Amino acid sequence: MSGLDRPLLQRFGATAAPYWRGDQRWWARGMLALLLLLLLAQTLAAVLLNEQTGEFTSALAARDADRFWAAIRLCIVVSLVAAPVYALYFFVRDTLGIRWRRWMTHRFLGAYLADHTFYRLNAADDIDNPDQRIAEDIHTFAQQSLYFLMVALGALIQLLAFTGVLWSISRELVFFLIAYAIAGTALTTLVFGKALIGLNFLQLRREADFRFSLIRIREHAEAIALHHGEARESGQAGSRFQAAFDNFRRLLRAQLNLNLFQYVYAFLTVVLPSAIIADRVLSGELEVGRAVQAAGAFAAILGALTVIIDHFEGLSRFAAGTERLHAFAARLGVDTRQGAGAGAPTPPIVMPQAGAIEAVRGPRLALEHMTLETPGHERVLVRDLSLAVEPGAGLMIVGRSGGGKSSLLRAIAGLWDAGGGRIVRPGPREMMFLPQQPYMMLGSLRSQITYPDGEAEVLDQDLLRLLERVNLGDLAARFGGLDAELDWAKVLSVGEQQRLAFARVLLAEPRYAMLDEATSALDVANEAGLYRQLAQSSITPVSVSHRPALLEYHSDVLELDGRGGWRLHPAGSYRFDGDRIDD
Repeated sequence: MSGLDRPLLQRFGATAAPYWRGDQRWWARGMLALLLLLLLAQTLAAVLLNEQTGEFTSALAARDADRFWAAIRLCIVVSLVAAPVYALYFFVRDTLGIRWRRWMTHRFLGAYLADHTFYRLNAADDIDNPDQRIAEDIHTFAQQSLYFLMVALGALIQLLAFTGVLWSISRELVFFLIAYAIAGTALTTLVFGKALIGLNFLQLRREADFRFSLIRIREHAEAIALHHGEARESGQAGSRFQAAFDNFRRLLRAQLNLNLFQYVYAFLTVVLPSAIIADRVLSGELEVGRAVQAAGAFAAILGALTVIIDHFEGLSRFAAGTERLHAFAARLGVDTRQGAGAGAPTPPIVMPQAGAIEAVRGPRLALEHMTLETPGHERVLVRDLSLAVEPGAGLMIVGRSGGGKSSLLRAIAGLWDAGGGRIVRPGPREMMFLPQQPYMMLGSLRSQITYPDGEAEVLDQDLLRLLERVNLGDLAARFGGLDAELDWAKVLSVGEQQRLAFARVLLAEPRYAMLDEATSALDVANEAGLYRQLAQSSITPVSVSHRPALLEYHSDVLELDGRGGWRLHPAGSYRFDGDRIDD
C-alpha cells in the first residue's frame, strides 16, 4: 500500500463525489460555500489580532499608553465578532457532516441489502466486517473529509493572508519558510507515510475482528454455555485481541518516530524566526512589536505549509478508512461515478453467467435440467434435475445429511447460482421460506407476525385469530399484548418460534411455502395441525424433512443420494429406510 499517492486521491474522489452530484447537491454546496465564508472570516480575524498583538507590544516597549489601549480595544472588538463566527463554523461543518453520513449510509445500506448481497458477502473473504464499514467507516469518512478539506482550505487562505504580512517584514523569512516546509513535508510522506497507512488499515480490521468475536459470544451464549465452550471462546477472542494489540504496538512505534520528528520540527520554529531577524531588531531597524508580528505570521504560514506534517497521523487513519470504504463500495456495486441511489432493482429475468443457474419468473415452480454445485464448485450436489411442483401438489425432499436438500432450497430462493440449468419460479410474494431456526426481528409481537411486510395493516382480531390457528392463542396475553417489545428469540422456545413463523405464512398466503425442517422442534400433533392449516389456505408446501408423518401432505418425494443422483417417487407409496432417513 502506498502513501498519500494519486491512486488514493482518486479513490477518495470516487467515494466522495456522488454526494456532491446527487439529489442533495445544492443544499450541500450551499453549506460548503457558507463554511468557506466563515473560514475567510476566521482568517481575517486572525490577521487583525496578529497585527494588534504586534501593535500593543510595540506600544508597551515605547511606553505609549494611548497607542496601547487603542490596540487592546480593537483586539476586544475583533474577539467579540470572531467568537460567534468560530462557533457557527463548527456547527455548520458538523451539520453538513452528519447529513453527508446519512446520505451515504442509506445508499450503502440499500446496496448491501439489495439482491441478497449481504448474504453473499458472508461467504466472501475479501470484505471483512461490513457492519463496521457501514456504521463506523462512513461516519469517519464524512466527518474527516470535511475536517481535512477545511484544514486544507484554511491553510491556503492563511498562507495567502499572512504571506503579505511576513513579506513586508522579512523576505528572508519567507524564503526560509518555503524551503523548510517542503523539506519537512517530503520527509514525513516518504519516510512515515507507507508504514503508518498500512498499519492503520490493519488496525481497523483487527479491532473489528475482536468486536465481532465478542458479538458472537453474546449471540450464541446459550450454545456456548451448554457445550462448556468458555475456554475455547476465550482463547479465540483473546487471540484476536492479541493480534490487535501486537499491531497497535507496531503502530505506536511508528507514531513515536513521527512524533519525535514533528516535535523537533515544531520546536525549531520557535527559535528560527527570531534568530533570522534578531540583528534587525537589535539594531533598531525593526520595532519589537514588528518582530512579534513577524513571529505570528511565520507560525501561521508554517502551519499552512506543513499541514500534512501536523495532521499526518490523522491523515493516515483517514486514508486507511477511505481504502476500506472504496473497496466496500466496489464490492457492493455502488455507482461511484454519479449520485444514483442503491443498486438497481432485480430484473424479472436474471440471465445466467458462465456456469450459473438461470432464474425465470413464472406462475409455477419448476426445475429444468438443473445441476447444483457447492458455491466454490468443489462438489456436485444434484445433477440434471427436472421436475415441476404444481400448485396444490406438495413436494417433500429427503436424503442423507449434506446431500443437498437445504442447498436446493437456497438455489430456488436465488441465494446459490453455482451450477447450470434453469429454475422457473413465481414472484417473491408468491414464495415464503421458513428455515429450521426462524428469524425473530427486533420489535413488537405484531411486527413478528407481519414480517417481512412491516407496512401491512392487519386488524388486531385477525392477528389474534392467526395465533390461535398455530396454537399460540395465549401468546399475546402472556407477554402484554401485540405491541409488547421483547427479545423474542430469547423469550420464546424454538417450537413457539416455528409456530409463529407459520403464522407469517398463513397471513401472507403465498402460493408456495418452502419449509426447511421448519417443524423440527414440534410434536406430531402441532406439526400436523400446521400442515393442515397450509392445505386449508391453498398453500403448496415444499418441505425438507425426514418425518414419515408428513408424507400425506405432499404429492411427491424427491430423494437425493448426496452424490448428484436423484429419484422422484409418489408420496403415497414412498417408504423410508427403517421408517426414517438420517438428516
